Amino acid sequence: MAQEDTNFARTTTTGEWFGHPPQLKRLFTTEMWERFGYYGMRAILTLYLAKHFLFNDTTSTGIYGGFTALVYLTPLIGGLIADRYLGSKRSVKFGAILMAVGYFMLCFGGEAAKPYATIEGQRYDVTVTETAGSEVRSVEMSGQRLEIVGNDDKSVSLKTADGVEAKRIAPGGFQSDGERSQLHIAILLVGLSLVTVGNGFFKPNISTIVGSLYADGDRRRDAGFTIFYMGINLGSLISQFFCPILAESVGWWAGFGLAAIGMTLSWVLFQFDGGRLDGYGERPAGADPRKDWLIYGTALVCVPLFFFLFTNLMAYVAPEPGKGLLGYLLGLPIMGKLMFGTFLLAVPGILIWALASGSRVEFQMMVAAMVLIVFNTVFWTLFEQAGSSLTLFAERNTVLEVGWTRGLFAFFNAYPFTYYLFFALLLGGLGWLLTWFFGNGEPAATRRKMGAGFALVMTAGFIGMVYARARGFATDEVYVMPAGQTQIFNALFIVALAPVFGAMWNAMARRGVEPSIPVKFALALMGVGAGFLLLVWGAQFADAQFKVGLVWLAGLYLVHSMAELCISPVGLSMITKLSMARIVGMMMGVWFLSIAVAQYVAGMVAQVASVETVGGQVTNLKVSLDTYVGVFTTIGWISIGIGAVLLVVAVPLRKLMHGVA
Repeated sequence: MAQEDTNFARTTTTGEWFGHPPQLKRLFTTEMWERFGYYGMRAILTLYLAKHFLFNDTTSTGIYGGFTALVYLTPLIGGLIADRYLGSKRSVKFGAILMAVGYFMLCFGGEAAKPYATIEGQRYDVTVTETAGSEVRSVEMSGQRLEIVGNDDKSVSLKTADGVEAKRIAPGGFQSDGERSQLHIAILLVGLSLVTVGNGFFKPNISTIVGSLYADGDRRRDAGFTIFYMGINLGSLISQFFCPILAESVGWWAGFGLAAIGMTLSWVLFQFDGGRLDGYGERPAGADPRKDWLIYGTALVCVPLFFFLFTNLMAYVAPEPGKGLLGYLLGLPIMGKLMFGTFLLAVPGILIWALASGSRVEFQMMVAAMVLIVFNTVFWTLFEQAGSSLTLFAERNTVLEVGWTRGLFAFFNAYPFTYYLFFALLLGGLGWLLTWFFGNGEPAATRRKMGAGFALVMTAGFIGMVYARARGFATDEVYVMPAGQTQIFNALFIVALAPVFGAMWNAMARRGVEPSIPVKFALALMGVGAGFLLLVWGAQFADAQFKVGLVWLAGLYLVHSMAELCISPVGLSMITKLSMARIVGMMMGVWFLSIAVAQYVAGMVAQVASVETVGGQVTNLKVSLDTYVGVFTTIGWISIGIGAVLLVVAVPLRKLMHGVA
C-alpha cells in the first residue's frame, strides 16, 4: 500500500462524521467536485461531437467510448506509480491539475461545423432552416431547394416545398458530413488526452485512501464506500443539471467551463486540506523523491500518445464482412487492441504473480476477485450506454417535456414574484441542508463559517436564477429537458437510494442474511438487463412522432441505479478486501481496467445503434426508434442470462473468498 503509517488515525473516534472517520468528509467533497467536472462534461460530450462537430453516430460514439475507456485504463498505471513512488496524495493532486486544464481546453470549440451531403458522388452544401419550431435540412439541386427526408427502407428522398418527391436516393447513395476546423479538433483531442492522463493519477488513489481509513475487519467499510459513492453522485447530480442547460442556452463553452470550475474546486479542497489528511496517502517508505519530476514529465509525454490513439480511432474503417473473428480483432484500431491486449495480459499475469508470491488463501481470494472483475466488465458495458446511445435516444426518440412543470410555470407567469420566492426558499433550504450535512461533527465555530460560506454560494445561485429569468427561463408553458440532462436521473436515484441501500445491507448483515458479493453482482447484471427491457416495453406506446414518454427512460435509470448500488460501491470495497496488501493500488487499477474495456465495448455496442443523420439531425425517426429497440432488446436479454449464470457459480466463488463479506 502507498501509506507509510495510518494506524494512528484509525483508532480515534474524535469528531466522527456520521459514525465514520472525519477524513471521509474531505475525501467525499474532493471526489464530489471531481465527479461534478467529469459527469458535467460527459453529459454533453456525445451531443457536442454530434451537433457541434457534426460527426456521424459511429464516430461520435466511438470517440466517446474510446475516451471513457482511456479514462478507466490509466488508473492501472496511476495506482502502480502511487504504490511505488509518489504515494496516493501526490498522485491525486497532480491528476486534479491535469484534469482541470483539460476541461478548460474543451471550452475552445470554435465555430460549429458546416454540414454538407455527398449525393451519388457529388457534394452539396446543406442549409439548416427552422420551420414551425423544428429544424429542416435541405440542399439546392437544379435551382430547387429540396428538403432531405429519410425513408423507412433507409433510402433518402429529396422533396420540394409542397412535399413532392423530386428525387429518391437508394440506400448508401447519400452520405452526410461536415466541414470542421482541424485546429479545434486538435484542441478537443488534447483536452480529452489531458483528462485521461489526469484521471489515471486521481481515480484509483483517492479510493485507496478511503479504504485506508478503516482497519481490517471494520464492518463500517462497506457503508463508508457507499457514503463515498453518494458523494460521487451528488456531484454528478448537480453538474448534470446545470452543464446541459448552460450548453444549450449559452453555448457549449459554458457547459464545459462549469465542469472545469468544479474540477478546480476539487484540487483546491485536496491541495489545501489544513492537515486533515496528514498520515494518509503519503510517499511509500524508501521511495526516491528525486523521481517525482521524471514521473510528471513522462505523464505529459503520454498526452501526444493519446492524441495519436484518438486520431487512429477516428480513422478506423470496419473490416469487410466474412473476415471472421480474428480478422475483426486484427482490424481494430490501436486503442481496441490496447484495451483487449492489456486486459488479457493483466488478469492472468497478476494471478500468476499471486500464485508465486502469496499463500494459497491469498491466491484463491485473488482468483475470486478476478472472476468478479470479468462479470463487472459485462455490467459496465451495458450500463455505460447512458452517455452514448441512451443520450442520443433521449435527443431523438424521447418526449422531453416535464409535464408537472406546466402548472408551476403557469403560476410563475401569472404571479412573477412567486418565481423568486420559490428559488429563494429552495436555495435557502439547500444551503441549510449542506451546512448540516458537512458540519456534522465540527465545532460550532466551524459550522458558523460553513453556514456563511454556503449562504454566499446560495446567494450567487439566486442571482443566477434572476439572470436566467431575465433571459426567458420559465417563461414557456412547460420545461423541456436538454437531452444531456436526462442522465441526471441516475444521479438523482443514487443520491436518494444510497442511504437506503446502505442501511438495508447493514440490517441484513446483523440478521445474517446479507447477500454475498457474487449474488449482488448477479442481481446487478439482471437489473441492468431488466432496465433495457422496461424501456423496450414502453416503446410500444410511442406517439405519432415515434417518441417515447420521458417516464420510460426515467424508469430505465431507476432500475439501473438500483443495479448500480448492488455492484459499484460493493465492488470498490471488495477489491480492498480480497486483494493482497502489497498491490491494493494495482488491483484497484485492474478494477478500473475492467471498466475501461467495458467502456470501449460500450462504444462498439452504441455504434450498432447508429442511424443516419444530416447536420446532426436524424433523417427518419421511425428507423431510429426501431434501431434502438432492436439493440436494447438484445443486450437486455443477454445481461439477464449472464446474471443467471453468475447466480449458479456464486456458491463456489464464495468458498474462494474465505469469509470476505
